[in-house]
Amino acid sequence: MHSTVTLSIKQIHELLLNVAPVRPVFIWGPPGVGKSSLVEQFASSLGLECVALLGSQLAPEDLIGIPKIEGAVSRFYPPSMIVRDREFVLFIDELNIASPEIQKAFYSLILDKRIGEYRLPEGSIIIGAGNRAHDAALAKQMPSALVNRMVHVHLRASHREWLEWAEANAIHRWVLDYVRSRPSQLSTDVPPAKEEPFSTPRSWHAVSDALHAFGEDISPDHLDALLFGSLTRDHAVGFKAFLKQIRNQFSVHKILKGEETWPSAAEDRDLTYFLTQSLRDLLVKELPDRETQLSRESRELAQSAKLALKSLARIDGELAQLVLTDNDAGDRVPDWFVLDIAKELPRLLQQRTPDGQQK
Repeated sequence: MHSTVTLSIKQIHELLLNVAPVRPVFIWGPPGVGKSSLVEQFASSLGLECVALLGSQLAPEDLIGIPKIEGAVSRFYPPSMIVRDREFVLFIDELNIASPEIQKAFYSLILDKRIGEYRLPEGSIIIGAGNRAHDAALAKQMPSALVNRMVHVHLRASHREWLEWAEANAIHRWVLDYVRSRPSQLSTDVPPAKEEPFSTPRSWHAVSDALHAFGEDISPDHLDALLFGSLTRDHAVGFKAFLKQIRNQFSVHKILKGEETWPSAAEDRDLTYFLTQSLRDLLVKELPDRETQLSRESRELAQSAKLALKSLARIDGELAQLVLTDNDAGDRVPDWFVLDIAKELPRLLQQRTPDGQQK
């Protein structure tokens, strides 16, 4: 299911408070974005138990129970995992992966909060969740009658909300600092190759846990295995360069001030690449759209950046050109800055030959 409207965790939490008590809600989102933890936090905020069922692992009898003969009739006794004495939140995860028989069993549960002869306690809340079909997560199309019984919302990862949560939950400081500097890398689209790792809030959490366990002296081999086994490849490369920057105390701000030079060793190209990305993001953030809007501080930044790019071009013209391209969020430095660079430094816009020499 596609939607042009996406909500953050806080926004969906507020929606659940107002909608879920009167109508079942289904939360769509890519793997690892935080759907399960969102529902658990919602239930906790109401002081209710959260009973989670995994649709992909349920058999029909897990919901409707098994029959028992009582005199001349049989009655179905529901399983203990969904029977409670007081109201609770019933969370059905991966509902759109469940078999057709399981999905049919949910009809009366979602519509009437009833399974066979068992009714959920008054005030109970039902919430479903699942991955989208284009996330390559085995999702199936739900029957239209089931879709129509729920209110559907789409969850997006918010780096601000995640950082706020991460600071309160002992996420490793390296992960915190990196996501702050590269917020668009918190979560990425699911890659076409189903067995390829990709970045999500859950995978960054896993990286944090492992870094805490290994300590800051983690070996290069273990670091590579951790990062390339958890994150999008480009993000793993970027995080490695970020750690090299920390350990070697390189800084874009020091380069702009003339206190440091660009790393020039061949083995440090990943570090230079990361610093170049940092410069681009700084310019995107700090430079105004129009040159007439320049303040004294931003004018000084633009001038320092031009000098820094000239020195970078002497080392690697290809990386210098990177500053003029879109960043991960699709933003780029203002056109007036690009025009100034094009006039002052034409070699930035020239193609380089395969041997690394400029034409």
